[in-house]
Amino acid sequence: MKNKDDQYLKNYNKEAKKIDDRLSLLLEKHEPKSLYEPCSYILQSGGKHLRAYLVLLSTKAVGGKFAQSYNAALSVEILHNFTLVHDDIMDSAEKRRGRDTLHIKYDISTAILAGDSLIAVAYKNLLKDCVINTTQILNTFNESVIEICEGQSLDKEFEVRSDVAIDEYKNMIYKKTSALIQMCCSIGAQLGNGTKKDIKSLENYGKNLGLAFQLKDDLLDIIGDVKDFGKNVGGDLVEGKKTFLFLKALELATDDDKNNLLKVVKNKGIKKNEINKYKKIYEKLNVLEITNNEINKYTNLAIKSINNLENTEVKENFIWLANYLINRNK
Repeated sequence: MKNKDDQYLKNYNKEAKKIDDRLSLLLEKHEPKSLYEPCSYILQSGGKHLRAYLVLLSTKAVGGKFAQSYNAALSVEILHNFTLVHDDIMDSAEKRRGRDTLHIKYDISTAILAGDSLIAVAYKNLLKDCVINTTQILNTFNESVIEICEGQSLDKEFEVRSDVAIDEYKNMIYKKTSALIQMCCSIGAQLGNGTKKDIKSLENYGKNLGLAFQLKDDLLDIIGDVKDFGKNVGGDLVEGKKTFLFLKALELATDDDKNNLLKVVKNKGIKKNEINKYKKIYEKLNVLEITNNEINKYTNLAIKSINNLENTEVKENFIWLANYLINRNK
């Protein structure tokens, strides 16, 4: 099994490298440089290229070939980067993938304009692969863009609300993170002309994988290493974000712990030198293990979703990918 896992990782890295190479050439020699250099900067910032890989795998899962969906794979990576540029501005984030965020390296106006340009480039690339099911694929893509914006809006809304429920939080991360991953699986299967049943199975895989992925991100924000994680650890607490961990801690806490957590809500965040104090509260309340259990729950639901896929090798690849993502450290 170890040999197979190694092969799946090798294949993933190979395709991620191809996506990297194509992204680096995508806007080469485009003018004006004042627009396209910042766009290239964000497209060349690395990343897992998970979303692109899911498009390719989903095409193959229904009997298609990677070649049918490479442009679509690029388009979802471009869309993802568009969301990151604007998220970083809204969150006043200084680091992304270990580098200065776009608005820090350039300025806010340039970052906004670059993000606007990227969304159009994403559509342009998607259309290159839309030989069949064009309207359906564009509708799926559009719905995802809308849900991402709704999710980001809810995320900002929750920062100033004191009464956010865990179910509300899960709905927000579905829209902000999971909907995009679900869309990648859906359009990959649509480009491969998959059956409605297979498309639905892959959408459910993407939905649950996305929820597990975001919960893992929430967990890494407090237990990760900045060198691996690529951004400042504890940033969610500093910004006053009501993550699953924070809401679960608030639900379980009593006395001084409860009062300290309520201070985060009242003050809309904490100071950087207080991060370890709140990490100890999470540990005391067993919140880290509870979050891990949630991650495993959604990972198992993702794997269960694809039981009916006929291509056994691709199915095993999807299972490997789900487990690989929940065991990551960045």
